[in-house]
Amino acid sequence: MPAIPTKFDANLVLIGGRGCGKSSLAKRLVRRNKNFLLFSLDALIRYEAGAATIPEIVAERGWPGFRDLEFAVVEKVSRFPHSALLDCGGGVVVDLDAQGQETFSARKVDALRRHGMVVYLQRDPGYLMRRIANDPNRPPLSDEASFLEIMERRDPWYRDAADLVLECGERSKEELGEEILRWFVARAGARSISSPG
Repeated sequence: MPAIPTKFDANLVLIGGRGCGKSSLAKRLVRRNKNFLLFSLDALIRYEAGAATIPEIVAERGWPGFRDLEFAVVEKVSRFPHSALLDCGGGVVVDLDAQGQETFSARKVDALRRHGMVVYLQRDPGYLMRRIANDPNRPPLSDEASFLEIMERRDPWYRDAADLVLECGERSKEELGEEILRWFVARAGARSISSPG
């Protein structure tokens, strides 16, 4: 895939469940267009917390503290008005109510959409479960609900947050990347820039 020398008048935001391929697809898109400025929200959260891993943050602050920190990071990064590519954690569409139950996070989604166009990488929950099995960098999401139950509950929230729902199925990352970039370029106010020479 040759690089396209283009800047965009919006940010591209990738959301979806753990293991759906957001990070690897984000890296592929950055290789495709060097003008994207890639932000991994999980990496920024670790930096803000001064912690090596997400499980350390959750152990120290609990999920409510983690979600508040996630919101603060989303607010900061969403201030970029163009050409940012945001690789979001699986819970970016989630907040917790007073009882500790997951609810839709309008505050985070609104911040992401302020200058961004959101793509939901939808995958079968069974596929996601196989991808993340035994990963020590992913703390358990709940003591009560199974991963499959959580993904089924979150699916409509991802859909509500998204400008594009991309049913990934068996397509390659190259095919998915091409579809996302074509869609984004058509809608994001792309401007060509001259290559150095």
